[in-house]
Amino acid sequence: MRKFISLVFWLGVAALAAVTITMPVSIQAHLVTSLLLLVLMMLIKVFKLSGTWRLMLLAFGTAIILRYAFWRTTSTIPPVTQIADFIPGFLLYLAEMYSVLMLGLSLFVVSSPLPPRPSTSLKPDDDVPHVDAFVPTYNEDEGLLAGTLAAAKAMDYPADKLTVWLLDDGGTLQKRQAESLDQAVAAQHRHERLQKLAEELGCNYLTRDRNEHAKAGNLNNGLAHSKGELVAVFDADHAPARDFLQQTVPYFAKDHRLFLVQTPHFFLNPDPLERNLQTFETMPSENEMFYGVIQRGLDKWNASFFCGSAAVLRRTALETTNGFAGRSITEDAETAIDLHGKGWNSIYVDRPLIAGLQPATFASFIGQRTRWAQGMLQIMLMKFPLFKRGLSFGQRMSYLSSTMFWLFPISRMIFLFAPFFYLFFDLQIFTASSGEFVAYTVTYMLANLVIQNSLFGRWRWPLISELYEYIQSVHLFPALLSVMLNPSKPTFNVTSKDETTVRSRVSEIGMPFYIIFFLLLVGLGFTIFRLYAEPFKAEITLVVGGWNLFNLLIAGCALGVVSERREARQNRRVPVDRACQVRTQDGTWVDGTIMDVSSTGMSVKLRSNRSGISKDTMTGLRFTPYSKIEEPEMTVDIRNAVMGENGTVLGCQYVLKTANDYRLMADLLYANSAQWTERLNSKRANIGIIEGLARFLWIALYQTSRGLAYLVKFGQTPAVKSTRNRRASA
Repeated sequence: MRKFISLVFWLGVAALAAVTITMPVSIQAHLVTSLLLLVLMMLIKVFKLSGTWRLMLLAFGTAIILRYAFWRTTSTIPPVTQIADFIPGFLLYLAEMYSVLMLGLSLFVVSSPLPPRPSTSLKPDDDVPHVDAFVPTYNEDEGLLAGTLAAAKAMDYPADKLTVWLLDDGGTLQKRQAESLDQAVAAQHRHERLQKLAEELGCNYLTRDRNEHAKAGNLNNGLAHSKGELVAVFDADHAPARDFLQQTVPYFAKDHRLFLVQTPHFFLNPDPLERNLQTFETMPSENEMFYGVIQRGLDKWNASFFCGSAAVLRRTALETTNGFAGRSITEDAETAIDLHGKGWNSIYVDRPLIAGLQPATFASFIGQRTRWAQGMLQIMLMKFPLFKRGLSFGQRMSYLSSTMFWLFPISRMIFLFAPFFYLFFDLQIFTASSGEFVAYTVTYMLANLVIQNSLFGRWRWPLISELYEYIQSVHLFPALLSVMLNPSKPTFNVTSKDETTVRSRVSEIGMPFYIIFFLLLVGLGFTIFRLYAEPFKAEITLVVGGWNLFNLLIAGCALGVVSERREARQNRRVPVDRACQVRTQDGTWVDGTIMDVSSTGMSVKLRSNRSGISKDTMTGLRFTPYSKIEEPEMTVDIRNAVMGENGTVLGCQYVLKTANDYRLMADLLYANSAQWTERLNSKRANIGIIEGLARFLWIALYQTSRGLAYLVKFGQTPAVKSTRNRRASA
């Protein structure tokens, strides 16, 4: 009866909303009402009101947006008899309705996300399940794998209940027997080296005969050779903190239908946008909006999904689907939707418990996003969430939002080129007066901006989402079209994350962005010409020209993204504060503090300037590790020594030769997850709409000039080098 009453209530609310939204009113009445609602929204936002007030803000904004959608549908589409106007006009309308739909789905998901779950831990007398930790690898560097394996092996968990597996798809029998002698020898050499590495670190090495079904097949091979009740999955470049299992395993005892505990992906290095725009230290990263808000919203509807790494899964659940799904190239989300469809549950723990690496170059970044986009589109086409058997209503809406999101390149490209139809060809694809544009379109855009900033302000600056979508859309657009034509065509490609740019250059896939920029610049010229030649059309020309100018700002900023800066240091340093001792040349030990660390080196501050330690010498360094390491001393190469008033600062590079060296390096860099939480929180500040827009305008103008300068100075000079078998200086 309660559900029936609730259904009747919401149907009544929907009917009332429909009547209100479709009510015929004058432009003036709509404008006044919309402005009043916008003022109320801003007051709620400025005074940081929460709870019911937050929902009221979303309701006010939704009313403005739906009113715009109704007006757009009934009053602005060109007549079908004017086919030249109608076709591009209708495509623009569909792109806008897609945006409205995605906003509605987003509001459904994140309007009231679950708060972060409290920290948890296992009790000493708990009967803990056996955990198999899988580290799948294909072509990653041995040093990178050693750090991840050492960190996984050092997790705070009973040693007899934890088995770490290195799942090597780069040393399969198929590869070791390749027709190419060089490839066969390289695979055999890799096979032997990784076998030895795993043995030295106390891990199990496993490969297979053939490379079938990519990562999903590799993980399923691991399932077939292991017995643990739970399976933890870490990408080769995702090293877990010491408390990873402490923060995730306890949830499985509370819910026997729980198949997944997912944690966020935290990254030590910037993505290409952050690196080339130099925003990594100040602006929240792109992935933080997903892991900071959206996954918590999905969690509310029991729809948080497997993200391929940094997660723990229940073996008995995986057995019901014959292991990890491999039909699409995003085995993680596909596995999750299948298990949710079978009535299994998932939860999301919003605490960074792994540290990983992002693609260093723009080309690798686009390659990664192409796989994500194609895989999610495959899931949408093959297992359409709206009609997927076994899902709840909330799960259907959540998965629909997650998969349909990746259609954004289509709408983004339409928005990009739509102004050209009027500026170049004088087509009327949007029939509205300037007054109607202000009353409906401008208020719609303002409402959208306020909603986005209210929901995601701490995790995303204004217009940064538009920039991220644009830089991906140029190359994702044809990739999505290929999936639509043949959903089974895409193949799994491993993302390269061991690259660095050794000198400044324009990305090898950056030229389309320059072409688009110059087309938009021509559009600006046409705007000025039409204002002069057709002053009687000034109102519509200013509107369309302003739209083109906005696109030009985004495109100009993108030039800075594809203009790859030289990376002086391979690995970013992570600030720490750990006491240590450094051995002097006469064998005595002096006290110091480790100030920052990376996977290749560290900075150490000594309290004295008379330490007897000089540049270009090898010496010992010891500290108290979080894990139980029998010999907490490692050899470091002093690359530089700078004397100051308060002591000497040493730049040290690790000398990683033994398994113990990698254990100590992993303890320094990965063991303490609290430092990652602090780092995330330091950048999570809502700078507001006005300041955010001002910052974006400044970034866009500067990056436009820098991007053009790079084109003139460097062109597309290949300058990407693999860091395999090479260590950059500390």
